[in-house]
Amino acid sequence: MVDRSRGVPPPRPERIEVIDDETARIYASKSGAERLALASAMVASARRMLESHLRVEHPDWSEAALRREVARRIAGGAL
Repeated sequence: MVDRSRGVPPPRPERIEVIDDETARIYASKSGAERLALASAMVASARRMLESHLRVEHPDWSEAALRREVARRIAGGAL
């Protein structure tokens, strides 16, 4: 089933990762700014990995096409 408002399928329970209690405690101890910095670093890392993957899969794509596809995928297909 696809959520028509977002255009993406709902998450599958077997693919949802649950953090352990210790990891949750560590994140809870961080300030809002620290958590935001961590989230930003994770998105930047995902963007770099995705861009590297797409470069290998589509060596003929222009930089603009590559940036558009990375943005589309990071946005969950919302673009």
